[in-house]
Amino acid sequence: MFGEKVTLKEHKLSVHYFCLLTSCGVYQRGEEDEGIFGFLVEDIKQEARRSARLTCFGCKKKGACVGCNVRSCRKMVHFPCGRKQMFVSQFTGLFPSYCPDHSPSQSLCTGLDISLPRSCSICLDSIDPVLSYSILKCPSCHTSWFHRDCVQRQAHSAGLFFFRCTLCNNKENFQEEMLRMGIYIPERDASWELEANAYAELLEVYKRCDALTCLCNNGCTHSAKSGWFEVIRCRLCGSRGTHRKCSGLKLDTKDWACTDCTQATDGKASLVRSPQGGPRRSLLSKRHRPSVHSSISCKRPSLPERSGSPEELLQSLVPQLHPPSVQVEVIGDQALSAGLDLVRRADFDPTQTLSVRFKDIDQTPLPNNLWDSDTAKEYFLKLLMQQIQECVVFEGPDGSKNLALDSEALREDLYFDVGCLLALSLVHGGPPVGFFSRALYQCLFNYPANRPLNVTHMTPDTHFTHQVTRITEAESLEELKEVMAVSWEYLELAGCNRPISSLKEREALVEDLVSFTIITRMQLPLQRFREGLQTLGVFDQVQLFPSVFCGVFCEAGDHLTAQKIGQLFTINFSEQEVKLKRETPVVTFWRHFLLECEVGRSSISLQDLLRFATGSAKLLAVSAVSSSSISFLHPLTPSPLGFKEGRGVDWRDEGLFPQSEPESKHLLLPVTSSYQAFKSSMEQAISHHVHLLPIDG
Repeated sequence: MFGEKVTLKEHKLSVHYFCLLTSCGVYQRGEEDEGIFGFLVEDIKQEARRSARLTCFGCKKKGACVGCNVRSCRKMVHFPCGRKQMFVSQFTGLFPSYCPDHSPSQSLCTGLDISLPRSCSICLDSIDPVLSYSILKCPSCHTSWFHRDCVQRQAHSAGLFFFRCTLCNNKENFQEEMLRMGIYIPERDASWELEANAYAELLEVYKRCDALTCLCNNGCTHSAKSGWFEVIRCRLCGSRGTHRKCSGLKLDTKDWACTDCTQATDGKASLVRSPQGGPRRSLLSKRHRPSVHSSISCKRPSLPERSGSPEELLQSLVPQLHPPSVQVEVIGDQALSAGLDLVRRADFDPTQTLSVRFKDIDQTPLPNNLWDSDTAKEYFLKLLMQQIQECVVFEGPDGSKNLALDSEALREDLYFDVGCLLALSLVHGGPPVGFFSRALYQCLFNYPANRPLNVTHMTPDTHFTHQVTRITEAESLEELKEVMAVSWEYLELAGCNRPISSLKEREALVEDLVSFTIITRMQLPLQRFREGLQTLGVFDQVQLFPSVFCGVFCEAGDHLTAQKIGQLFTINFSEQEVKLKRETPVVTFWRHFLLECEVGRSSISLQDLLRFATGSAKLLAVSAVSSSSISFLHPLTPSPLGFKEGRGVDWRDEGLFPQSEPESKHLLLPVTSSYQAFKSSMEQAISHHVHLLPIDG
């Protein structure tokens, strides 16, 4: 009923597993072998101190640690009392609990005849088909009804891999509904699968000679490793055997069929062969777990062993996008307003591609070429990221923003919408976020793990920060008490208005205040923001690889270098030997030109070159969409003389300029005879192109 009871004698601490999971103020911040299932001992003791002040709604005693997940509801209970009071605890996600007034409920299927006598499909006792806390039904077939206690016992026995409806055999929808209704599903195999040697007979092979007259001196149960008296089994049924000598078979015979199988196959049983070449599947192999229950009994996901770059991980999400495209109309430069209108549409589908159009563009300083769809989308995503950083849901200095608590933003669910827009921007090739504070990133993705927050993580120049700073800087116990007396309302709100007898207790007090300010009071905004980031799987991807994505969310975009741009492009040489010979030195010209752009010896920058070649000035946006390539632009007709008379200029050095195909990220380099000619051609073409693009900043 309450999960495994664990006792730590050295800490004089005992706790039930379910009580630990459903407690409102404790989370897994340790490794699996630390504390109790990853719950640190200090965290558990702190939660015990917090709940010691709370009165149980059921028994009216102190120590209630399970509260209703609805923010406006104040009901708190002990976990056992919650069962008696018909609280529903969901063993998934953040393990929320709901009181009877706010708990989830089931509905009857339209046209269902409830006048028919029914019985529990598990215990077979009679049951009244009236949905309630103690009576549940299958969401798929609607004809399987059962007692809550019965289906909970079945879940304990069957486990995650075998728990399903007893009538329609549905598994995915049934498990999802049972989790919603508060049924705990152990993340393990079925109890009958865990019994020692439960399926040992499946590993035994038939070793007995069934010939009418057995010629083996050691008896019909003897089987040699080879030779005349090795028992070979029927190729079809496997339940009959014979010695080769006893059935008159040849010494090398391996394909044999018993009399029963031969008669059933009209004497052709020996022609049937089994697929020996393919891999054999074990009868005891574990079934794949469904992805919907990837984390049932854990308050945080496990990290995979391998990862890639942010570009590669974001690119794995791009295949979700598909036509038709959705139209985004931007009035002037109001990108955030257009984005909010998009995600708040009733028919909004995040998997659709974006088609951006700027309206009233002549009234703004935006260039005319924003009518081009790719350039318009890139400029829209850049404006969107800038305006999101400045919206009311964030506070703090530029480049280090925390979430701000805004009641109007909560009412409008702006936290969810902004998270959704950030996810859309990253998947659609927008710029890196780059303005999250380390504290905000840690609150969202628990990275770095198990690192406590301190006063430096709080938003500067706020009322709460000033109060915590004064407490931190108090030099004596008297000064500390004076500061606490002035800040008693804040301490009371944070649940930290407790007597202090020495300066040694100040550190724990400050830690509790910081935790309350950054995490506890921001629970709902953080939750909605996370749910918005889950759009297109971005949150899950970042949570799996938090160290990889930290630079995308918390730091400005990567500094462009010649090496990074060189690695971005794949060079496609010509197959003809004559052209290949001319293209080889151009590759050297290209790499040298990149270096000169990097150190400032060219009239163009690396950003200009990247935008000319790919249509984007950001490495992240380029790599997340597709790979880039380089091929070569040869002159149409060669001159037999090689040089023009009187000028000493090679025939290949005139009229050739680089060309780009931003849609396919393809760049054509001119084939010239010298580096100076190559550099001049590149600078002229790119400089002309840059003046036609939107100005950054």
